[in-house]
Amino acid sequence: MKKITIVTGHYGTGKTNFAVNMAINLADSGEKVTIVDFDIVNPYFRTADFEKMFREKGVTLAASMYANTSLDIPAISFDIERMAYEPGYLIIDVGGDDAGAIGLGRYADALMQYRENLDMLYVVNCYRYLTKDPQEALQLMYEIEDVSKMKHTGIINNSNLGKETTPEIILRSIPYAEKIAEKAHLPLAGNVYRKDLDVRVPDGIPCEVYVKPVWEE
Repeated sequence: MKKITIVTGHYGTGKTNFAVNMAINLADSGEKVTIVDFDIVNPYFRTADFEKMFREKGVTLAASMYANTSLDIPAISFDIERMAYEPGYLIIDVGGDDAGAIGLGRYADALMQYRENLDMLYVVNCYRYLTKDPQEALQLMYEIEDVSKMKHTGIINNSNLGKETTPEIILRSIPYAEKIAEKAHLPLAGNVYRKDLDVRVPDGIPCEVYVKPVWEE
């Protein structure tokens, strides 16, 4: 894993859950980790929701002053240059579409100084109604790149149906993710699966489910 990982993807793809897993796994391995809640649009399912768990695990959380309040204000003020320079890993969870990613463009020059040690991963979920078609998912990826002034380096397949997810549902999604990766000329960096599922997944990435809809809690 590279020092800096930027995670993007459409709403509901599970990008935040993926980012939280990365941070917790690194912390459990004894690494210094900072995670940035860069979701300036969607007030739901954001990394700031896990402030208590991050604190207990020793993960540093950087979030807007308005995160976890009733105010939906796109206010961002992060010292990204300092975070990127300091020792340890930096994970940036970006908002769910081009509107959510627009603020990232402000930090593109600073982050691209570390391009050799930076991944920008695009999370896809073929069961999301707005990106069921690979071309739709690809179009959103390009829109995110346009506003963020940065290019993705890999695709993460996180196709799932929440608690209804079965091994077959995950395996059936892999050709979809492979097609996106092929069209984008990017590697398929991994296929996420729930840790409690008995399934063998090529390039599998086991994850805990931290982010849950209220009706599943």
